Amino acid sequence: MNAKNLISDVVPALKTSDTGAQALNWMEIFRISHLPIVNNKEFLGLISDTDIYDLNMPDEPIGNHKLSLFSPFVTEEQHIYEVIELVAQHKLTVIPVLNNKKEYLGLITLHDLLQGFAKLTAVDKHGAIIILELNVNDYSLSEISQIVESENCKILSLYVSDSENSMKINVTIKLNTNDASRILQSFYRYNYIVQASFMEDNDLSNLYQNRFDEFMRFLNI
Repeated sequence: MNAKNLISDVVPALKTSDTGAQALNWMEIFRISHLPIVNNKEFLGLISDTDIYDLNMPDEPIGNHKLSLFSPFVTEEQHIYEVIELVAQHKLTVIPVLNNKKEYLGLITLHDLLQGFAKLTAVDKHGAIIILELNVNDYSLSEISQIVESENCKILSLYVSDSENSMKINVTIKLNTNDASRILQSFYRYNYIVQASFMEDNDLSNLYQNRFDEFMRFLNI
């Protein structure tokens, strides 16, 4: 998913002739703290609500002031991961998007970014979630996929994050099924550590009941 697919069709850009009061009004309406200043298609930079308050002249056009604007932006072909990285790095509420001619195309809000990330990672789809804890050297995407697919299921998304232990990682798996009980049992058979799992309540109850039944059968041997 590229930046051009995330551009908001609602939030406008400022012109140098707009006043600080107008800028603050738009920021309040759209619940953001930054807006780009654009003349024609030229991106001049981002202005924040703090910048406007510091001017202390809300009724004057923002172009009447000498502004120390910073100018972070992404190009239309950049991947959503790069967009997220830049937004997080600068703690932005919007990020401008330019084409390869450095012309302003629009902006991406945090809301747009969140929706795009939800689609990319299948967060907006129903399905169980399993979190595995692994040693760094034991991580094998092919083996994890094989275990899941052996139970006639698919991985919708998967990401790896650091664990509190620097020698371990957490692997979060989103599945295309709400019932992950058989997949969990397969992971246990392969000696995986399941740190957590999230399913519908009925599925969890069935899983715990199955484990209880297996334990009782073991005691009766």
